[in-house]
Amino acid sequence: MNEKFILDFELPLKEIEDKIKLLEMTSSDIGIDVGDKIKKLKDELSDKINIVYNGLSRWETVQLARHPNRPHASDYIKSITNYWYELHGDRLYNDDPSIMSGIAMIDDIKFFIIAQEKGRGTKDKLFRNFGMPKPEGYRKAARMMKLAEKFKLPVITLIDTPGAYPGIGAEERGQGEAIASNLILMSSLQVPIISIVIGEGASGGALAIGLSDSILCFKNTWYSVISPEGCASILFRDSSRASEAADAMKVTSTDLYEMGIVDKIIDEPNGAAHIDPSSASFELKKEILKSYKSLKNKDTEKLVNDRMIKYNKIGDWIS
Repeated sequence: MNEKFILDFELPLKEIEDKIKLLEMTSSDIGIDVGDKIKKLKDELSDKINIVYNGLSRWETVQLARHPNRPHASDYIKSITNYWYELHGDRLYNDDPSIMSGIAMIDDIKFFIIAQEKGRGTKDKLFRNFGMPKPEGYRKAARMMKLAEKFKLPVITLIDTPGAYPGIGAEERGQGEAIASNLILMSSLQVPIISIVIGEGASGGALAIGLSDSILCFKNTWYSVISPEGCASILFRDSSRASEAADAMKVTSTDLYEMGIVDKIIDEPNGAAHIDPSSASFELKKEILKSYKSLKNKDTEKLVNDRMIKYNKIGDWIS
């Protein structure tokens, strides 16, 4: 675990890890066998991981979804695919690096993957615009979906964004229209769509690639119409009340599953995805293939009809 990025509730884990490292160094230096003590501390660490990560508040879950060490879309693509060819540009204005898109092979199955990428390090984050897509990003995503439909290939979308970019240029180029057009396109796309929230899913910026047949969320993620800070600023005129807002909004994967919005929660082995990225990737790949297996034999009419029924069931209508 990187010391630079330890969240407050992770400090007890860091303390046990430090004790283990100290004992290992001491044993190496003085030649005394402390294997039993190290084993006892590792067992204690395992128990503590379960306690910490299974007892998170909603706000702590939001913080964990934003953890700097958490795997990004590019990490998962590299881990779960045995072939990846990236495609660029919206053929209208520009290429948006905050959305990665292309053709992939997972085992022996071809997919189109559309993913929001935040970037790592200052230079890459600026290049990726911190995972905030512009209209050309959403139009690139739409181009990929149309190609997928043309070649009858399923679509995977990986959601991880603090929201669509709200800059003046983005608004001038039709940010709202691009998001709305994607929703219309995805509602009737004639191939299976599987969406996975891998980090944070904020507002229309996430939904613009999230209208799908199967919605999956990693355990420590959130997905909502607005960030807790944004909600607190509007409702309470105080962004520091974000924790209170997160509770009121019910933003976590568990909340979404209970409300019938999310179809499946993907486990994060060893407590959190940033602790064991390879195991998290394994779980992601497994659930993608399982979801695709349940969708692949549906005829086109039933696929689209079931998608519409799914979304019509979400929420309550009050006349």
